[in-house]
Amino acid sequence: MRRTMSWVFMALAVMFFALPVFAQSGSGSSVNWVALAAGFSMAIASAGCGIGQGRATASATEALARNPAARPGITFALILGLALIESLALYTFVIIFLKVK
Repeated sequence: MRRTMSWVFMALAVMFFALPVFAQSGSGSSVNWVALAAGFSMAIASAGCGIGQGRATASATEALARNPAARPGITFALILGLALIESLALYTFVIIFLKVK
């Protein structure tokens, strides 16, 4: 754990030393940082939704295997949960669509 933390702090130190590079104004390069950040945020939101949906489906399958008589309640809770999880990715997509021009 201590070795991992030392690597993390060394990486953070290198990143902080590189900050003056981004402060310089370059006339030749124009990078759309908003679009780049939007792409990363959509990737993170999609990954989180995928993990959440996988865990929800696995838990529902396990619950059905343990108690098949509770199928209607488990199915309703699963579909509701999956809809709420998927709405996170859709909200992220809408925010990105409105922000990036």
